[in-house]
Amino acid sequence: MSPGRPRATATVSVAELSKRWKRSVPGADRLAKRAAKAALAAAHEGPAEVSLALADDAQVRALNRDYRGKDKPTNVLSFESGERPFLGDIVLALETVLAEAKDQGKKPADHLTHLVVHGVLHLLGHDHEKTSEARKMERVEVEVLAGLGVPDPYEARR
Repeated sequence: MSPGRPRATATVSVAELSKRWKRSVPGADRLAKRAAKAALAAAHEGPAEVSLALADDAQVRALNRDYRGKDKPTNVLSFESGERPFLGDIVLALETVLAEAKDQGKKPADHLTHLVVHGVLHLLGHDHEKTSEARKMERVEVEVLAGLGVPDPYEARR
């Protein structure tokens, strides 16, 4: 956040749609809320509301199929509301998040935090379709994550 910029007033709700999140990533709801608020503080001015859902692969697969035409689970989905102050919904898939964290040698809590920040930035209009857009989005992610004590998730690629 730049000096003198008004801090965003953020309301973040978290729904645990899969009870396995509690066992797999202790404090996942608290971590997700903290990550969303940090991303909003860094990249948004004014009031904002975001809804987070901690789901499982089957739930995310159904959403991905119904809304994106892709019949497979994915780590995170963001659904922009098109209205303000409610920015939209972010849904995370437990099994995919855990598998990616293991494959990438990351703590599941750190990967969850990264994906929530990533999802919030999508709700704010960031994208990674073009290389220049991806670099800009990644810079913001790395900055927010550093403030949360999470290592750069892209470091291995650089």
